[in-house]
Amino acid sequence: QVQLVESGGGLVQAGGSLRLACAASGFTFSSYAMDWYRQAPGKQRELVATITSGGSISYADSVKGRFAISRDNAKSTVYLQMNSLKPEDTAVYYCHMLSGYINYWGQGTQVTVSS
Repeated sequence: QVQLVESGGGLVQAGGSLRLACAASGFTFSSYAMDWYRQAPGKQRELVATITSGGSISYADSVKGRFAISRDNAKSTVYLQMNSLKPEDTAVYYCHMLSGYINYWGQGTQVTVSS
């Protein structure tokens, strides 16, 4: 079965960096686009970044120039490098994959940015 397991979250000061990883299993990783979403307390879940199977990348305006998504198909892992973090980046970050009409989510990893 499909499994997505995030890691790398934590507490960091504003201006700092974190690197999130999402280890995938149970499907042909290289064939699917992968996304990172985040959800802050009291807010809706929002799309942060996407990387397609062909390597095309897109970002939310709020993270452009600060975050970088990448993938390693040999390791079935997608990454989110987060630099110049701001307190408003505080959220639970989720890895996501869409297969047909089925959405698959990881359990999430907490990122907290202190001011």
